[in-house]
Amino acid sequence: MAKSVEDLPYIPLMSESSAVNKTGVWRVIRPIVNQEECNQCYTCWKFCPDVAIQIDEEGNILIDYDHCKGCGICEAVCPKNCIEMVKEE
Repeated sequence: MAKSVEDLPYIPLMSESSAVNKTGVWRVIRPIVNQEECNQCYTCWKFCPDVAIQIDEEGNILIDYDHCKGCGICEAVCPKNCIEMVKEE
């Protein structure tokens, strides 16, 4: 488990195309993070194939909904079950 954001490896490189194109419009379900339950292990960050999970200065998990496609991998790998996939409105 990472002790801080600085302990995380470099993020995967995004191609210019994926950085420019907002692919979140493909999503039919979205992840919602329960920050109170999150222990900041950053497992979701490591496994996100869209590099759509960010970490703020306090270590909280933030979802970049412009790039999240709603695959649900973050929910599946979360050891605390604090990410829930909910239907888009």
